[in-house]
Amino acid sequence: MVDAFFSSGGGRDLSLKDKFLEFNWGFLLLLFAISSLGFAMLYSVADGSFDPWASRQMVRFGIGLVILFVAAFIDIRLWMNLAYPAYTGALLLLVAVEFIGFKGMGAQRWINLGIIQLQPSELMKITLILALARYFHGLTHEEVSRVRNLFVPAVLLGAPVALVLKQPDLGTAVLLGAVGVALLFLAGLAWRYFIITGVGALAALPIAWNMLHDYQKRRVFTFLDPESDPLGAGYHILQSKIALGSGGLFGKGFMEGTQAHLNFLPEKHTDFIFTMLAEELGLAGGIALLGLYMMVLFFGISVSLQTRNQFGRLIAMGVTINFFLYICINVAMVMGMLPVVGVPLPLVSYGGTAMLTLLFGFGLLMSVYIHRNTEITRNPSAFW
Repeated sequence: MVDAFFSSGGGRDLSLKDKFLEFNWGFLLLLFAISSLGFAMLYSVADGSFDPWASRQMVRFGIGLVILFVAAFIDIRLWMNLAYPAYTGALLLLVAVEFIGFKGMGAQRWINLGIIQLQPSELMKITLILALARYFHGLTHEEVSRVRNLFVPAVLLGAPVALVLKQPDLGTAVLLGAVGVALLFLAGLAWRYFIITGVGALAALPIAWNMLHDYQKRRVFTFLDPESDPLGAGYHILQSKIALGSGGLFGKGFMEGTQAHLNFLPEKHTDFIFTMLAEELGLAGGIALLGLYMMVLFFGISVSLQTRNQFGRLIAMGVTINFFLYICINVAMVMGMLPVVGVPLPLVSYGGTAMLTLLFGFGLLMSVYIHRNTEITRNPSAFW
């Protein structure tokens, strides 16, 4: 019965024992190493206490590992069946935020489930990858660029982006849009569509600017000239730069960061945790973390190249690109190279939904790896 749940018809089904032996334990060790660094930073943030952040993050990581293993051992063909229902469920949760969600920090993004405050937009990042991979798997390379075949992916991508922008959550909307566009490119969409869209986006910039909220416009102005308001809008990024620079090559020492522990550095357990890490562990610590991230990215790309079906290839690259964008946006943000948009540092920043959905995504990546030799027909009707 258990084996039946974790497999789906067609081809040679792997037993649970086979999947266990195929599981890449080195990749899991990488995730442990990155998350442990996050636990240590959250312990430091609380001045040498596991409460209130480190202990909760550890529990969430444990729950996330269960999700990862379940997702990894489910047959990749079953995930193909579940792609559209999973996307629909996440989209309905985004709609529900408008009616039963609660506000925090000026935005209505969460649903209170009691044991966790669910942020549906985080879940949408993974289910969007599933849905787009499912759709493009059923098309040949020539069919991808036909105009009539672009309506469905446009709706799949446009609907959640519009709902997330309404919350408002510009950072997550940008991530969703970027992952969607990347998958369109990887699926083989012709260059002319990207050129046309790019020109249209540039022409629409004045309209988009007028649609931004006042606080979002202030973030752009602060990005361009943070020194113009050092005690107001520019305070966060200026303190972040001071902390980054003061860490030097090897840092001030674990739990010895003055900017963080004297409360000059804001949001040091969430968005600006990389700054705290760099202050305490220095450039060496920052590079070490980025090195671990790089190894995860290389694994994701490798899985995509090894996989024999388009559905798995697009999932592997989608999860990898999503992870890459998390890292790039957060690190660039705390260095003042991008406006502050509230994107967490993956597996390190404190946060429940982000941690669980990232590990769910890595579970899908591992499922693709385990089933990398599975061939799946392009006929979509074969999976319904």
